[in-house]
Amino acid sequence: MSREQLSRTSQEHEKQEQKEPIKYGEVFKVVGELASKPIAPQDAAMMRKAENMILGQTQKGGPASVMQAAATRNERAGVVGHEDFTDVTGDRGVTVTETDVPATRFITESVAGQVVGQYAEPTPVLQTSFEVTQESALTIGEALEASAQSAGNKAVDQSDAAAIQAAEVRATGSNVIIPGGLAATAQSAATHNARVDRDEYKIKLRDILVDATAKLPVDKAVTRRDAEGVVSAELRNNLNLATHPGGVAAAVTVAARLNENL
Repeated sequence: MSREQLSRTSQEHEKQEQKEPIKYGEVFKVVGELASKPIAPQDAAMMRKAENMILGQTQKGGPASVMQAAATRNERAGVVGHEDFTDVTGDRGVTVTETDVPATRFITESVAGQVVGQYAEPTPVLQTSFEVTQESALTIGEALEASAQSAGNKAVDQSDAAAIQAAEVRATGSNVIIPGGLAATAQSAATHNARVDRDEYKIKLRDILVDATAKLPVDKAVTRRDAEGVVSAELRNNLNLATHPGGVAAAVTVAARLNENL
């Protein structure tokens, strides 16, 4: 093969590669139909608008900026049009939600119901002329309350019950299940829900965890080992071997990461 032919073949190969769209599964940990879809300009526009509405600006390096960069490349390659959007995104939309706990807010960003970004931000510490309220470590009870807000509409299942039990054991330092406590109530809810067909009659996470701190006889700051224990319990009891976005394990994990930075 001559040098000219080799150069021509290389250029054609590069052009072919450039026409391959950047898909959701290549830049985010998503599964199913969404993973195989190209990131489209209007998907990025929706996420950018959602971030601006909730956060006041587009996050540098966040899902919106990543989607915009991928969509721009896809548009230049001619694989999507400027007004295009992904069908699953058009059907289910994008969301940016925030959950506030003392000194922190948890941000969760999703596309078509799948989480593409989750992080925590410190909130301003209150000051007066008499005292200064300093940032303190998040407790297990506070992390559970955060999950009641971020995933409160989720019907309690066995994986939730196992995660809540692991959290209660970590908080109290005892393997004894407290009668009427969080773990016992969550297990009863999971058993009840397994026998109920209609979702509106099922017990939700918010029903169990809304006042988790008050319901724990003892509470403690979340550590990485606590988070690992809760995540392991939720995974072992989930048929898909996955944790629920914004759920118990996710909230405890975020709290542990934040505590490490204090």
